[in-house]
Amino acid sequence: AGYIGSMLCTKLLSLGHQVTVVDLLKYDKGSLNHLYFNKNFKLIVDDVRKKNLIKKLVKTHDYIIPLAALVGAPLCEKFKKDAVSTNLGTIKTLCEIVSKKNKVIYLTTNSGYGIGEKDKYCDEESPLNPISLYGRTKCDGEDLVRNKIKNYVCFRLATVFGHSYRMRSDLLVNNFVNTTIKKKKLTLFEPHFRRNFIHIRDVISGIIFAIKHFQNLKSNVYNLGLSSANISKLMLAKKIKKQMKKLKIHIITNRKDPDKRDYFVSNKKIEKKGFKAKVSLDQGIEELITIFN
Repeated sequence: AGYIGSMLCTKLLSLGHQVTVVDLLKYDKGSLNHLYFNKNFKLIVDDVRKKNLIKKLVKTHDYIIPLAALVGAPLCEKFKKDAVSTNLGTIKTLCEIVSKKNKVIYLTTNSGYGIGEKDKYCDEESPLNPISLYGRTKCDGEDLVRNKIKNYVCFRLATVFGHSYRMRSDLLVNNFVNTTIKKKKLTLFEPHFRRNFIHIRDVISGIIFAIKHFQNLKSNVYNLGLSSANISKLMLAKKIKKQMKKLKIHIITNRKDPDKRDYFVSNKKIEKKGFKAKVSLDQGIEELITIFN
């Protein structure tokens, strides 16, 4: 029922798939409201950490997309035990119970790259160096999937932006646009920090692509991002300023960014397989301005 899941379920159902969701509905009780009438949709309000429940469901489903997680560094620091048991414990369980007929699509974060080299792009062979507990649980989960499961596709996601049924305004692009509307001012520290971005609709399209071309993609890991959106925080702020002229950009030099991510990412591997993210940052910013206004 989360930021990605609510959009993914909607798309899967529109394509005629049968979808079962397991979610505690802890953060948003209404993000799946528009799906309850669909006869192919089933919601189980329960905890994915319950082994017997998952064991039963895995037997009757083809694809498993484990999205349940405590997401982001601050939340994981606040609830360390829950972060480990949800983000990693459930993946351990999944690795024990999947069979040959199951296909697993595992999403992790490309924040695992930590701090990249100055003029180099991180690709799937680059060393993982997660800085936060969140990053570590996701990278460890990916390791488990790659070592224990035969039929899998792993996507390392760029920073996601755009509108969802379960909106998140803490993600960088969403946050910058929301702050601009409210305060007409953005305060940046370490403005040169770089990262890659992807619109949520492209994330969903990537997952659908993996379902359709599973045999061609399986047993592999791919960066999933928009190649034209490898930019610094300052470049992002300037893109927003183009559409919102009144924005004042204020740079602070004596503060450190607690999120140490700084890297450019190569998405060539998935692009060579035939998938390319399409929604531009400018389109996403325009969408977000309309939504947050």
